[in-house]
Amino acid sequence: MERTDSGSNTSGMGKGHPLPAGVKGWSWGAFLLNWIWAIGNRTWIGLLSLLPYIGFIFSITLGIKGREWAWRNKRWDSLEHFNRVQKKWSVWGLVLVLGVAGLGILAAILIPLYQQSQG
Repeated sequence: MERTDSGSNTSGMGKGHPLPAGVKGWSWGAFLLNWIWAIGNRTWIGLLSLLPYIGFIFSITLGIKGREWAWRNKRWDSLEHFNRVQKKWSVWGLVLVLGVAGLGILAAILIPLYQQSQG
């Protein structure tokens, strides 16, 4: 188990317990996959990102505070385990967003070419 200043793994214990060094930081997974990430990390407040008008603002909030909330809301084997899982969320978030953007660009190029060849 990861030890903090208090000598124990404080993951999943809620707000009143210290965060170990290495938990705070930006989370691309929480920002990009907001509500899916929230369910997977038992951070139910992240479901607010589904609401109109405040959803994008709350996605940014998840990017900023998400790692802290995930540590406090879910039990992790260790800090290394936590960081490994959060890195996977970030990688998949970036892959998904870049993949969709790439498909959009490809469609924007190919659809007009197809229409020209038919016309």
